[in-house]
Amino acid sequence: MNVQKIQQSIAVQDLEDWGTAGTPDARSIRVSGLQKVIPGTESIDTGLFECTSGTYRRSVKEAEVMHILSGSGRFTPDGEAAVHFRGGDTLFFAANTEGTWEVDETMRKVYVIL
Repeated sequence: MNVQKIQQSIAVQDLEDWGTAGTPDARSIRVSGLQKVIPGTESIDTGLFECTSGTYRRSVKEAEVMHILSGSGRFTPDGEAAVHFRGGDTLFFAANTEGTWEVDETMRKVYVIL
């Protein structure tokens, strides 16, 4: 199928449980999502991602584009100023961007990892 649709991304229920955020100090941060595969571009990871509030390190090494559907907080790239976000914002991450997520309210986003 060339076109896939997630009906009302902000309201999708029953996301798949993806466990906890990647670092031992972030055990209480629950992560869930819905991955979509675009035929012919299987190397591109895309879908919905949701995490509860808390602090954790970014573990994605590839470039990423995300649109925040709901939630708020900030991302602080190593050696740079914090970038605050809230529902409605779109963020672009260069490959190898490392830093710390501080999520104040459960964040849900649409993401594309390139």
